[in-house]
Amino acid sequence: MIERYRLLRSYSGPEDLKNLSQEELEELAQEVRDYIIQTTSRNGGHVGPSLGVVELTIALLRVFSPPRDTIVWDIGHQAYSWKILTDRKDSFHTLRQYGGVAGFLRRDESVFDAFGAGHSSTSISAALGFRIAKDMKGEEGFVIAVIGDGAMTAGMAFEALNNAGHLRPHRFIVILNDNEMSISPNVGALSTYLNRIISGHFVQESRQRIKKFLRHFGETPLRFMKLTEEFFKGLISPGIIFEELGFNYIGVVDGHDLSSLEKTLQNVRGIKGPVLLHVVTRKGKGYRPAEEDPVKWHGVAPYKIESGEIIKKPSPPTWTSVFGKAIVELAEADERVVVITPAMREGSGLVEFSKRFPDRFFDVGIAEQHAATFAAGLACEGMKPVVAYYSTFLQRAYDQVIHDVALQNLPVTFAIDRGGLVGDDGPTHHGSFDLSYLRCVPNLVISAPKDEQELRDLLYTALRSNRPFAIRYPRGPAYGVPTEGFKEISVGSWEELLEGEDAVILAVGYPVYQALRAAEKLYREGIRVGVVNARFVKPLDEELLQSLARRYDLFVTVEENTV
Repeated sequence: MIERYRLLRSYSGPEDLKNLSQEELEELAQEVRDYIIQTTSRNGGHVGPSLGVVELTIALLRVFSPPRDTIVWDIGHQAYSWKILTDRKDSFHTLRQYGGVAGFLRRDESVFDAFGAGHSSTSISAALGFRIAKDMKGEEGFVIAVIGDGAMTAGMAFEALNNAGHLRPHRFIVILNDNEMSISPNVGALSTYLNRIISGHFVQESRQRIKKFLRHFGETPLRFMKLTEEFFKGLISPGIIFEELGFNYIGVVDGHDLSSLEKTLQNVRGIKGPVLLHVVTRKGKGYRPAEEDPVKWHGVAPYKIESGEIIKKPSPPTWTSVFGKAIVELAEADERVVVITPAMREGSGLVEFSKRFPDRFFDVGIAEQHAATFAAGLACEGMKPVVAYYSTFLQRAYDQVIHDVALQNLPVTFAIDRGGLVGDDGPTHHGSFDLSYLRCVPNLVISAPKDEQELRDLLYTALRSNRPFAIRYPRGPAYGVPTEGFKEISVGSWEELLEGEDAVILAVGYPVYQALRAAEKLYREGIRVGVVNARFVKPLDEELLQSLARRYDLFVTVEENTV
């Protein structure tokens, strides 16, 4: 595939960028975009974010010299062009394939991937750690964190900003990739000119000299200077909050203007203390379907390039869609049902709920901890909150699940999507720990449905149970089992699906049907195996367990979980 690109086919690494003309850089940017589109159309992936940062990636690699300079990308959604332009252009076509290039950054994949992450909002904390460690070792070089505006909603990002503002390290830059704003008149000639002036050496040096001079006259003149600065900055700049945290704020910069980006980055290198550079980009830049619907094109399955149509194979409804439909039906019958999600409305199947019940739907942003405690507060006032998490992200709210929900025995339902192995998103997104880390939590019921109808019934049961309740289900298509209505399931009850003689399989959730198929194959070989749907991981069905212990000598457990 790489042979079709005039510049990319002979490209050998970041040093080549420094020898290209402006026209060639623009051509290279288009080649990188096309390569991303061609690859993701076959393999799926995070299209919108990666198309939006091509120019930023080029500018970073021209101004800085990784790996001597450390560049930490937040989460990796934005990193496809980084992978191509560092050292993986020849293997990028294997993106998200077994044994191929990972969909996220991985330290063991490349020396250029300074820090791996599949969860958002970690980049500033990690970058600060890099910077302080380099200072302690007497090492030069810059450390840069690139973080999206969505990731900045997480408390962890502000904790890191606050700490960095206190430590005030030099050669430390945070780039805020703002891809939610449109490129407004703010990012025009005047703003570009002002940013070049503000970030320039002369203005920064003069500013420090004036401050030093005014200190001789006490605090009043300094306070007046600061207030005057804040007033004029506030007229043209949204960055006062970052200045108050101790950063030198530069912005807003057009993230698709290579020349302006490069000049601003060059200027920023000379600023003392931590810098926050605010860059505005357009999600999906260069691919019309992704530009027009950036939410849909954040992450997609394989698609037809010409139309943007997602290639769908005939399959049963997904577990996610079954949950989404069921919660709408239950909310219609009970106005106390409210739903909370930490920035996963589409991924958790809640679009229809958000449209039908906008006053009962809360997307709190990337704030998993807040989501759980917010739900606890709602439960205290008689609401029936359902918090929809991906299993991998629920890990971030573990303290809140224990301290704020479970210890107080509050009726919060946790709908845990993507339980078990998730496939091409890779190890950072596997939901393979939840059953283990939740089982020790007091008062919490933990369940896993075997099929679509049982998912509906467990959700109905949870909302009637008046206690903390977790329902864990996998990614992808379910089994196509017909669904109708709801029925309450006795909490802690298992279901004996098949009797045997030689052994019994206790299966949890999705693998129940695979266990039944395995039992059929064993039966043909003369081995009679029983199968139990162990739909409650906590509490266990002790009565049935005792009965099974009397009948079987061999127990086999089947679950998608780390024991």
